Amino acid sequence: MLKQPLLNTYVNNLNFEEAVRSIDQLILKGIPAFVVEINVDVVLKLENDSYFKEIADRADMVLVDGQPLVWIAKWHKRPVKEKVSGSDLVLGICKLAQDKGYTIFILGGRNGVSEQAAENLRKDFPDIVIAGTYEPPLGFDKDEEELKKINHMISRVHPDILLACLGCPKQEKWIFENYLKYGAKVSVCAGATVDFLAGRIKRAPKWMSNHGLEWFYRFLNEPRRLFKRYFIDDIKIIRLIWKYRNKE
Repeated sequence: MLKQPLLNTYVNNLNFEEAVRSIDQLILKGIPAFVVEINVDVVLKLENDSYFKEIADRADMVLVDGQPLVWIAKWHKRPVKEKVSGSDLVLGICKLAQDKGYTIFILGGRNGVSEQAAENLRKDFPDIVIAGTYEPPLGFDKDEEELKKINHMISRVHPDILLACLGCPKQEKWIFENYLKYGAKVSVCAGATVDFLAGRIKRAPKWMSNHGLEWFYRFLNEPRRLFKRYFIDDIKIIRLIWKYRNKE
């Protein structure tokens, strides 16, 4: 799929409906593919991690999950149609899975979160098929035996869709290094979505999300954990706006 430049990476200029349809097409194509979502925090990580940047550049689909990036794209005269949040996308994918009979595997979470997420999805989408869930232990990405176990677990059930909720950039790196081994048709980097699905974390009201304030809502709910990210680290995006203003 065609991509256009946005700061230090390239994105697909798709709205929500187009993104879901494109994922459907990737599933039907049958060749393992993976989807990455980017926001300000991800862009800053890409700037300092060449391996992560290579992964994003090679992703089959890269979607903008952050209203500030929508504004930046407009300032750089390369507008994108809209923000496609990861949580909204996952719900769209679940509706697609129910309608088309696709199967889903959920990887990530702690303390029963993934199974709670699956249970809630079964309530919201009665005909959905959850092929499996698994919460890998801390440090799993450095444990060869655990990696083999996960790949075998997923490949055994042949899911159409894998939702990897492992945190960024761990989930992107794990998918890139393993998606051809476990063989799900489409793997989606879904971040904290498993916590939203399980009801452990509440999403921001729609009006806040639409006005680029979803980050502020999350900060109010987890100020100690998110202060540095939002008020110190993410300010560095200003330098990148200038640096990449003429990128082709």
